[in-house]
Amino acid sequence: MKVGMFTSGYQRSDMEEIFRDAKRFGYDYIELWGGRPHAYAYDLMRGQIDKVLNLRNKYEIPIKVYTPEHNAYPYNYMIGDEYQRKESMEYLKTAIQMGKSLGAEYTVISAGHAGYNATKKEIWERLCKSMRELADYAQEIEHMLLIEALTPFESNVCTTANDLCDIIKYIDSPYFGAMLDVVPPYVQHESIMGYFHKLGNKLKHLHIVDSDGKSDTHLVPGDGNLPLKELIEEIQAYGYDGGATIELVTAYINEPSLYARQAIDRFRKITER
Repeated sequence: MKVGMFTSGYQRSDMEEIFRDAKRFGYDYIELWGGRPHAYAYDLMRGQIDKVLNLRNKYEIPIKVYTPEHNAYPYNYMIGDEYQRKESMEYLKTAIQMGKSLGAEYTVISAGHAGYNATKKEIWERLCKSMRELADYAQEIEHMLLIEALTPFESNVCTTANDLCDIIKYIDSPYFGAMLDVVPPYVQHESIMGYFHKLGNKLKHLHIVDSDGKSDTHLVPGDGNLPLKELIEEIQAYGYDGGATIELVTAYINEPSLYARQAIDRFRKITER
């Protein structure tokens, strides 16, 4: 299983530290967070992408996944008026284009909170409309788009394996698939392995971290109570051969290098046979 480093926790550091650390700590790839100051889609489009690609080549660390920042700041296609939705669509289309230009295998998105007044019917119709638009664009430029489920603390739209199955079946595109972050099912007492059985070959990518089982906090492996060793053994026994990003976000933003090293060292120990 290839192991990746998520870069959100490095947003207060120079971009070169990301690639240098990924190389020296032994990560197989980077999952590039698409936010300022490093890889915001519009900044990449205006020329910053050259710096990112030069660092990728210098350190020989591939960018397997591009994950643009959205859902609240200021883009959330699931809430607000049609102008706001369309503006979010244009931003995410640009992000998909930049994901392909970065040489990423996937661009990953999610569905933000739709607000407390939206009905189930309204949520579904808006999600379908937006995903159709993005998936059609991904297919047009031949780049794979993935959607992940969020925790109920973050969203009321797409939070379970069944939610992913519903939207993927509805869109029915070879360029639209799913990814699994292990925290959402764990905090909801949902089967993590159920994602594999329900989604099959549409499940393309993983985020693996530890969890306290009661919040959306993403913890360094070993700091929570998720049975990671047994989970990873089950995933390997299932035959999954995609990537697994250790998704540390802003909980460790003060010392990203220390925790990036600790995370992969612990992950290796967990997966030792």
